Amino acid sequence: MKYTDEVYNAAPSSEPERQLYFIDLCSQFVKLKTKELGRPLKYSVITFGCQMNAHDSEKLKGILDKIGYTESDDEISDFVIYNTCTIRENANQKLYGHLGHLKKAKNTNENMIVCLCGCMMQEKHVVEKIKNSYSYVDIVFGTHNIYELAELIYKRLSNDKPVIEVLEAPVNTVEALPTKRKYSFKSGVNIMYGCNNFCSYCIVPYVRGRERSRTPEEILREINCLAEDGVKEIMLLGQNVNSYGTAFIGESEIINRNPDYGFPQLLNDVCNIPGIERVRFMTSHPKDLSDELIQVMADNKKVCRHLHLPVQSGSTEILKRMNRRYTKEQYISLVERIQNNIPDISLTTDIIVGFPGETEEDFLDTLDVVEKVRYDQAFTFIYSKRTATPAAAMENQISPEVIKDRFDRLLKTVNRISAERAERFNGEIKEVLVEEINQKDENLLSGRTDNNLMVHFPGDRSLIGQIIKVKLNECKGFYYMGEVI
Repeated sequence: MKYTDEVYNAAPSSEPERQLYFIDLCSQFVKLKTKELGRPLKYSVITFGCQMNAHDSEKLKGILDKIGYTESDDEISDFVIYNTCTIRENANQKLYGHLGHLKKAKNTNENMIVCLCGCMMQEKHVVEKIKNSYSYVDIVFGTHNIYELAELIYKRLSNDKPVIEVLEAPVNTVEALPTKRKYSFKSGVNIMYGCNNFCSYCIVPYVRGRERSRTPEEILREINCLAEDGVKEIMLLGQNVNSYGTAFIGESEIINRNPDYGFPQLLNDVCNIPGIERVRFMTSHPKDLSDELIQVMADNKKVCRHLHLPVQSGSTEILKRMNRRYTKEQYISLVERIQNNIPDISLTTDIIVGFPGETEEDFLDTLDVVEKVRYDQAFTFIYSKRTATPAAAMENQISPEVIKDRFDRLLKTVNRISAERAERFNGEIKEVLVEEINQKDENLLSGRTDNNLMVHFPGDRSLIGQIIKVKLNECKGFYYMGEVI
């Protein structure tokens, strides 16, 4: 395959037609190479990070399937793509470890293509390191042109030299391309991209860009198609879904905001789609969670009784330094309104330990919030200094010894409360969406309640994808053993 101006001049200028054109060109190459090798060309997609990255990876897999690659469980394959996260330093180090492991395999397989994409690639110093220290990487792109995978593959195959195309800002938003969902009966749906919050510790606004919301018409059209395809559960995805509608984006332009249509209205409309039985969403920023949204959640039983509401710290002073724009008292008041209106809600959260300047009193405020709210689950993190964020330059960085002590105390408190919270469902009958055969015992099935609680129980695999009634017999701390009713 040779790169020519003629090929590029013939490519459609509009999306997704342009990418479908390059998918077809790449598929011709894969067919020839498959015949030459006498075996299928295989691919592996390794995903780091959040739900949005996982959803992006489903798009990448869909494109690779359409090109003609076959998915492999083995990381060492003919096409290896790492969809990266950069929210914490250990995520970066994990990628470099994988790349080092891959070098030998790359040297012995002349057909192997190594591709890097995602948030980490939006950092210029990372791309420079890749070019200088990992020259065997073939394709690099970021968060703003995931949809261009086929075009980038074509460039790599036709030029036989590395392709690096990291956009500083989005040009197009393209969703209508092949997708390979992990589950046939549930799916994530992006409702917005980017973030305007600029929390002082967070690099996401710098790598994902400013907020852009998809139009309601486009979102609802996609979900209607998913419902017709048998999807029962939808997860609405955004860095901060509560600020949905700040700026709508079409195929290539920003559209004026409709002040009368925000996330509560979208959530209601999604719930009204026939065939959709459950609706989840994440992530919610506390400063934007309105009483109107609480009322929609309370009134509509299709909305799952689970809310992820990151607190990050219980100290008003630390929250101010984090630029979270709410106080400890405001957060607790919000939780009280949620719990009063939705008594059966399960709350989960994120908490950072060791933020610069955190005192013992600040940490005790965090423990106090945990005790008052009583989270069903809390994801606890040690503060990770991210280059180019305001927090990285703050004074009074906390020593590792102090951080470890606080982290251990927090984890002990969180685990105790989570176990106590889970126990409250003992003996109850809950509706469970059956997801898969249990990974440790093939005689069991595994699924989730609308509270997002994992349940394992005996059953036939024909139940996978159905919502069934299960009695929760025995709490095992963070999951239940049950029986079909």
